[in-house]
Amino acid sequence: MLNMIPTLTSLNVRRWTKYVVLATVLAAAFVLPACVSTSTPSNTDDLCQIFDEKRSWYRSATRSERKWGISIPIMMAVIYKESSFRATVRPPRKKILGFIPGKRLSTSFGYSQAKEETWSDYIRDTKNRTASRSNFADSIDFVGWYLSRAVEHLGVAATDTEALYASYHVGLSGYQSGSWRNSPSIRNSVATFQRQVQRYERQLRTCTVRNRRGRR
Repeated sequence: MLNMIPTLTSLNVRRWTKYVVLATVLAAAFVLPACVSTSTPSNTDDLCQIFDEKRSWYRSATRSERKWGISIPIMMAVIYKESSFRATVRPPRKKILGFIPGKRLSTSFGYSQAKEETWSDYIRDTKNRTASRSNFADSIDFVGWYLSRAVEHLGVAATDTEALYASYHVGLSGYQSGSWRNSPSIRNSVATFQRQVQRYERQLRTCTVRNRRGRR
């Protein structure tokens, strides 16, 4: 019996070593893709370069375009304007007494800067219960969903960049009130957005990723 103890111990050590190695490999398989998928593109002003770096983003953008009827340049320009393609960005916190961090200015988060309440509406409407605001595919699908609601409820065209971004920025009811037109900062944001859409439209026509087999 005494001679069996080292053998059993050796077997247990080998068995646990295999488990540890397997767990490490599985953890790496999940962590590494996440690091890659949430990294910010090196040049967010160049749509072709974004899609060359992020092939899965192009596929996600194409799916959302087909699903919601909103063009890729418009959806990508929304994300550019809202978060600069940063996966976990949040609004700044209010300052108490000028230096103590307080609550954040809103619950906006992620690529699309969707608020918690609106994100919940998206999940309920699309049944996409595993959606995450820090996931690009989910975020661009959210953008397409929201802008398609603007088209449906406000009666604006899917190519009306002013109406689409204004409604995204101030909400559907805020757009309907028309008060946003009196805000120089909002009108400046809309104009910046429109220029970005035009830039992305010109670039997308020349992107080689569109012609690569199996990329769409």
